[in-house]
Amino acid sequence: MVENSKNSEDMEQRGEEIEQTSKDIDLDNRIVNKDFIPHYFPTYRIKRTLFPVPIILVVTIAGILAYLTYVEAGVQIDGGYFSESEYGAIGGIINGLIYTVLAGFSAFVIIYIIKKRGVGALMYIFGIGFGIVTFFQTWFFGEIILYLLFSNNPRLYYLLDVELIFLTAVFTIFMIYRYLTSISIRIKNFIVLYIGLLIGASMGVLMPLWTTLAILIGISLWDMFAVLYKHGPIKQLIDIVSEPNDNITNTSETELKEKIQSGEYTYDTSKLEIGIGDLAFYSMLTSSALVQTNNVIIMILTSIAIIIGTGITILGLKRNKILPGLPISIFLGIGTMLFSWYIFSFIFV
Repeated sequence: MVENSKNSEDMEQRGEEIEQTSKDIDLDNRIVNKDFIPHYFPTYRIKRTLFPVPIILVVTIAGILAYLTYVEAGVQIDGGYFSESEYGAIGGIINGLIYTVLAGFSAFVIIYIIKKRGVGALMYIFGIGFGIVTFFQTWFFGEIILYLLFSNNPRLYYLLDVELIFLTAVFTIFMIYRYLTSISIRIKNFIVLYIGLLIGASMGVLMPLWTTLAILIGISLWDMFAVLYKHGPIKQLIDIVSEPNDNITNTSETELKEKIQSGEYTYDTSKLEIGIGDLAFYSMLTSSALVQTNNVIIMILTSIAIIIGTGITILGLKRNKILPGLPISIFLGIGTMLFSWYIFSFIFV
């Protein structure tokens, strides 16, 4: 009698385990893996739980470079096509429109080249573009560091500056070669982070306030169009270079979209890819916040707002293959920067 009771309990427990296993399998089948993007695509790959890490790294290092350049070295150039000192906010808005139009034009040109020459052309486009950016930006900030270290010894400064050009060229060639040939995620992430923070730091220093705001707003709106519109260049680019990697093999694309929109299926967001442009413009905003306000607290608050905005965007990825990474983060960041700047100005006046 006791033995039969025990057998019944064992059978009941096994039944529960089988039922739970069935639920787990069913749950797994409702999670859709996203398409595989080639290793040379300029994205920072990371687990969802660690997404703040690259943002914190990029805004911190870019902020330090921007502060050393703008405050310590005194490099304060009124960048842009129209000087804000002469044209004011109107000049900044025009600059933002010009940069946005150039970005849009470049994206469509890249799509045209890929359609004519194939996906392989993308490697050369990235290689040449990143090589140019890496060389000049590394050289620029390298000179800033040399100046701060050896400004009291001009002869040594000029001697090291010549060597800096050669070392920068060698470093650039090696880094781009590794970017295009290595399949290591760590190497790729380092390069994407490095280039992104250099771009952000330099633009944060060189672009005045209105130009910075206009560029960030313009590029954010463009990012929405390029990603969300069915013929947007970024959406086209992702569709061209992606390789299907779904675990839903018997579901048509239309049915899959309907199931995702209804919440029956969700995309796998355990691993994320943050674009190099997102990292660059995040660090541009925070670097500008630091050099414009000369207040590290405002920069920190702006960074926190960007991270919160990124987190909100990530929540939407469960029902979307790809989402623009800039709009929510940048608008929250700009709003936080301006509001906190006003509060600090009001308090300390």
